[in-house]
Formats: sequence, C-alpha cells, structure tokens
Amino acid sequence: MTDDRRSAPHVARNAEPIAAVLRDVLPTTGTVLEIASGTGEHAVHFARTFPNLLWQPTDADPVALRSVEAWRGAEEAPNLMAPVPLDAAAPDGWPVDAADAILCINMVHISPWAATLGLLDGAARLLPPGAPLYLYGPYRQAGVPTAESNEAFDASLKARDAEWGLRLLEDVVAEAEARGFALDRVVSMPANNLSVVLHRQR
Repeated sequence: MTDDRRSAPHVARNAEPIAAVLRDVLPTTGTVLEIASGTGEHAVHFARTFPNLLWQPTDADPVALRSVEAWRGAEEAPNLMAPVPLDAAAPDGWPVDAADAILCINMVHISPWAATLGLLDGAARLLPPGAPLYLYGPYRQAGVPTAESNEAFDASLKARDAEWGLRLLEDVVAEAEARGFALDRVVSMPANNLSVVLHRQR
C-alpha cells in the first residue's frame, strides 16, 4: 500500500470469528468504543457488519491512528467515526465519556499490565449496567496447558518488552470483578485465542 493504511494478516483470519461472537454480545444500537484499534481493519469490518452501531476507534499510537483514518477514508462505512487518541493506562487520556459497549482486541498481552488495569478502570467509568466489555487475545488459564505456539509468542513478547506477555485470565477477571464486572463467557477462538465477554453489573 502506498498510503497510510497498514495491514495485519491475522485480521483476515479472525475478524469474522470475532464478529460471530459479537452478534450475541453487542447491543442493537448505540456506540461501541474500540480500544487499541491498531491498523483499523477490524474497525472497518465491524462497522460494516453492524451498520446500526456507531463504531469509535481509538489508539495511543499516532501511526495507528493515521492507518485507521486512511482505512476509513478508503472504505465505505458511514457509521465508522474518526479515530481519536486514547491511552488506556492514562486516567486523563480518555477523550470519550460514554459508550454502550467496549471492545479491545490484542492489547492486553502487548502492553504493560497498567494498560489492562486502565482499560478496566475506563470501562467501569463509561459503561452503564448491563453493557458488555469484550476482550480478545491469547491468555494463560489456571489448570489448562498453554499451547506451544503461545509459549513461544510469550517469550518473544517479553524479549521485546519485559512488561509485555500473556496474562493469566483469572487475574484479568478478578480485576474486572473488583470493578463491578461479571464474567459472562469465554469462547475458544482460532489460533489458540480466547473471546472473553464481561458485563457491567453496577
């Protein structure tokens, strides 16, 4: 590509399996806040798949924001809003004050633990009771052997940044529950990933 659009090969593999889970999770109308939108390809796909929802992409990386905006300009998705900068770990870095659902794909393991805690704090501030928080990515699970490919991925992440790496799902869920969320379901996904669906209880 000669413009600012970036592409991630995994999006072509996981976008529709994720959408299949989201069909049972997202509200019929309202605004979905996507944290860490990355290239923007997921945002385009989901905006097209759910035309009655407004899709608000965000990212902390200026390069990613340019990619999202370039995809937005190149594709037909009138319900896809302009991306805004958002640092999940920064309490004052959330330019959005309300949402009807929050989605975060492949951030929890490629960021410091503080970003996950910030994501959960922000979701607790923004979401009304009953609203979903959807997480996607690879996790460790207590009592469940970790796939060799995920072990290798974890080692490569930690080699890049010691604060990165696969999180224990039970730790993420415990932090979410402490902020008023309840675990709805965990769905096995392609390539040893998980869809994790939580709902705001209070």
